[in-house]
Amino acid sequence: MLHRRADQFLIERTKHIRRGLVGTPLVPLADEQCDIVAKLEFCNPAGSTKDRSALWILERAIGRGEITHDTTVVESSSGNFALALAFYCRMLGLSFVPVIDPNCNEATESQLRLLCERVEKVSIRDTAGSYLKSRLSRVQELLVDLDSAYWPNQYANPDARDAHYRFTADELIAQAGPLDYLFVGVGTGGTIAGLSHRIKETYPRCVIVAVDTEGSVIFGGPPKKRRIPGIGSSIVPPLCGEALIDQVEIVSEVRAVEACGALVAKYGLYAGGSTGSSYAAVQDHFARHRPGARRPRVAFVAADRGQAYAQTVYNPAWVQQLRSEAAKASGVEALAVN
Repeated sequence: MLHRRADQFLIERTKHIRRGLVGTPLVPLADEQCDIVAKLEFCNPAGSTKDRSALWILERAIGRGEITHDTTVVESSSGNFALALAFYCRMLGLSFVPVIDPNCNEATESQLRLLCERVEKVSIRDTAGSYLKSRLSRVQELLVDLDSAYWPNQYANPDARDAHYRFTADELIAQAGPLDYLFVGVGTGGTIAGLSHRIKETYPRCVIVAVDTEGSVIFGGPPKKRRIPGIGSSIVPPLCGEALIDQVEIVSEVRAVEACGALVAKYGLYAGGSTGSSYAAVQDHFARHRPGARRPRVAFVAADRGQAYAQTVYNPAWVQQLRSEAAKASGVEALAVN
């Protein structure tokens, strides 16, 4: 990439924004077996853990001269990363074009169309039955068509990893103290790559558990239709290969929905689908592996709030349809095996 002179106004502006960020809270959740804490990343300004990577990627690219005032940022996203980029690009006076797909929540799409002059929406499923490859193809077309464009590439950009290493992990260590387990939902891989390295440096015995969803190919599972954005992938993101993962928990979307309901009912936490997946993974793991006399200290990442999922995860009609489709798919799979 051709490096240009760094834009000093943008550099100062990102520093100003950075000074305004005060971190996200850690809350304890009462549990019979474990000392569980949730890192409420949905308390970030744009509403998710993707604030970390979005701002740091922009900050670093501006410092290197890869983004100037006339640059258009273009990115593929299922929702949260697009929202974070839209927010910070608006704060910086930069143009941003998100490339989304039909799995993008209605509330998220509406917010993006409010914040961005142009939103690209693909509608053709890729060979894995998802839309990711279609989104990425459209990104490449836009990079050619636009005069001055920058692709953050959240799936492979080391700055995405470093944001969580530098900021999210440092906060978690300061807030939580020694950890025995850390559960992290995996999508692009940046969060778990950064967190795992920093946590392992401080607490080498901490077990890092990657949480994925059925239908995702990240850990070798067969691809199939997925409905809940923010977790899983139809490609294996390069950043996942950099993570220090001890165990993997695969959670069905039905189970994730159940866990979202449990978080609201037990703790008042109105969280998104990936958070439900992570909480379900915690519960399922310790249902199979009962702790001994010593209660383990367990943390998981609450990636985003539930508002964007009001018409899906928290909609009884949508949930019933999800259950019906899952039951039908299980019946077909059982017939195929027999």
